Amino acid sequence: MDLILFGKALIIGLSIAAPVGPIGLICIQRTLTQGARAGIASGLGAATADGIYGAIGAFGLSAATQAFASVSKPMAFLGMVFLSWLGIRFLTAGAEERTVTVATTKDSLRAFASTLALTLANPTTILSFVAIFAALNGSDVLDPGSAGILISGVFFGSAIWWLALATGVSLVKHRIDAAVMQWISRIAGLLLLGFAGWQLHSVLS
Repeated sequence: MDLILFGKALIIGLSIAAPVGPIGLICIQRTLTQGARAGIASGLGAATADGIYGAIGAFGLSAATQAFASVSKPMAFLGMVFLSWLGIRFLTAGAEERTVTVATTKDSLRAFASTLALTLANPTTILSFVAIFAALNGSDVLDPGSAGILISGVFFGSAIWWLALATGVSLVKHRIDAAVMQWISRIAGLLLLGFAGWQLHSVLS
């Protein structure tokens, strides 16, 4: 039973992380310009945020859920601002910033923290975890053992995706010249601005 629960949670983590979105674009761009280390750090930040929200949902922390829901619009607005800043940065980065560099430990920590904060800026994710975990367990509150298994499964499922994405991109980045890198950064910047616009619409609606 524990393995079945873990397997289900692993699939949930993969399904949450896999769709292409702003975090995926950031992970790809950072892997191309700073290497797999920065890309993996970015992905682990998102996986950690998924784990945090998964823990809130799994343990049925209704007070925490309501607290996050009550500040969902301010958090979403901050996320929109951050996405806009990254989008503009990708669009206007100089040629030297588009060439591949090696990420330092400080760079990796920044990459981790930025995607952690950006993913946490979408507190409606809690509601998804509450619904999914309740459906898996048939109740609103899981026992501590089952909750721990589900949380770890979600984290590892998400982390596996980001590891695979960063590794895959790093394997082909040597074939990408400076001109293509420039276009990738520009397209990523435009898409991030698009996501920011969509998030602003969600905040105002």
